[in-house]
Amino acid sequence: MASQHPALAILVREPDGFTVWSGPPYPQGSSPPQKLPKTACSATTFSSDGSRLLVTVASASATVYDCSSLSVIRSFDLPGLTAAALSPTGSYLQTFQKSSSPQVKNVTVWHVDTATALYQHYQKNLSKATWPMVQFSADESVACRMQTNEMQFFDTKDFTKGIVHRIRMPGIAAMQLASAPGSHVAGFVPEAKGVPASIQIFSCDKDAQNQVVARRSFFRCSTVQFHWNKGSTGLLIVSQADVDKTNQSYYGETKLHYLTTDRAFEGAVPLKKEGPVHDVRWSSSGSEFAAVYGFMPAKATIFNKKCNPLHELGEGPYNTIRWNPKGRFVVIAGFGNLPGDMAFWDYSEKKLVGKTKAEWSVISEWSPDGRHFMTATTAPRLQIDNGIKIFDHNGSLLFKKMFENKLYQADWKPEAPERFDDIADLTTSLSSIKIEDTKKQGQGSKSAQTSSKAPVTIAAKPARAYRPPQSKHTAALQDKLFGGLAPTGPEMSKTALRNKKRREKQKEKKAGEGSSADDS
Repeated sequence: MASQHPALAILVREPDGFTVWSGPPYPQGSSPPQKLPKTACSATTFSSDGSRLLVTVASASATVYDCSSLSVIRSFDLPGLTAAALSPTGSYLQTFQKSSSPQVKNVTVWHVDTATALYQHYQKNLSKATWPMVQFSADESVACRMQTNEMQFFDTKDFTKGIVHRIRMPGIAAMQLASAPGSHVAGFVPEAKGVPASIQIFSCDKDAQNQVVARRSFFRCSTVQFHWNKGSTGLLIVSQADVDKTNQSYYGETKLHYLTTDRAFEGAVPLKKEGPVHDVRWSSSGSEFAAVYGFMPAKATIFNKKCNPLHELGEGPYNTIRWNPKGRFVVIAGFGNLPGDMAFWDYSEKKLVGKTKAEWSVISEWSPDGRHFMTATTAPRLQIDNGIKIFDHNGSLLFKKMFENKLYQADWKPEAPERFDDIADLTTSLSSIKIEDTKKQGQGSKSAQTSSKAPVTIAAKPARAYRPPQSKHTAALQDKLFGGLAPTGPEMSKTALRNKKRREKQKEKKAGEGSSADDS
């Protein structure tokens, strides 16, 4: 008997509240079924395992839902609420409230089921680098926070004990606990007074703490992004500097570094192209990672744990990479200020299976089963043309919905990828798709074949505008920059046409002057 798969679900938040859709596939022309009536809120987020949902109302309350039944587990009245976060399995809730004085402890760790305040302390400021204040491992067996010059650890079975042990790290500005498992923690000390910035990895084992497991130092760095792999054996660090001293980029300078807990590798990732690091992601197995880097057209490469290149995904207008939860499919895309090109790769077969576009996308992610890829255009990044698109694993568009009002959020409900089957039986290569299309065309009437071939014949010899000799490589360059999907138009703009006529008149005038000089 076949195993029962979890049902996919999508959280959608608009100005008047949020709702939860049933996941795809959807019948053609129909709207997604709603599993929950629209509910007013300011923000929503799932726990990492997808078991619980946090819904907050600014300066008022936080409510935790059970995702299986979408019923309320617990509601907290929290005046002055500014931020809230769930632990990975939803057992604990962290809240940050506005505080008028240091004597009022404004950061609280709650036990969700009992609504008990387990731990409280005062925090003056709130920032992305320091929130959530307490970081948990995936199984919530390890919990720690960053304080001045040190990292502090809690006993998750009894928060009333307070801080049970510490790791000293003078000047620490950011930290990241490895998630699965929570065996190591990394800290960052920024560059100061001629001393280089440094990354240090420590063991979370109390007996082995304060002993550096791995270390990396470098200049020209003000902030970092941490990326731990599954297994907590490798750490990728994207270092960022506000100013590029080489004057090659207006947006500063970024570098990609790699550290392993066994010290097999401590250094910079050997990238084959100069320029910024746009995105980096680990595979679900934690044994490979993919990076998009370099000046446009950017380059995409997959590396193994030893930092050796395994496969090149080509060049194009890309700044985003998303690895399928099963580890088989990879999407490289160009979002933000890029035209939205997407290339779908079957990594196991090392082949490109599809190309498409999703213009103006702000967020993008694979579904937990690895069969669907969703993109969304959301506010406040873009105030118009907000909508959701869902694609198949080969890039075929399956669903599209536009919103008259603004769309603030669109997220898959997390699920463990292991609970879903592989897609081997559903995967069709690009060559087989072409064969099927050819067969269908062969079965049609001659008139249908003629009509299907007509657009190809017309497109084969389009009316072309004059191109100067020095632009013979323009087509190849556009193909790299726009991923083969650059829009072409038969008409020139009025300004371009006027400039062209002016240049032609100047050439005729020069030619006439040259011939008159020869005659004389």
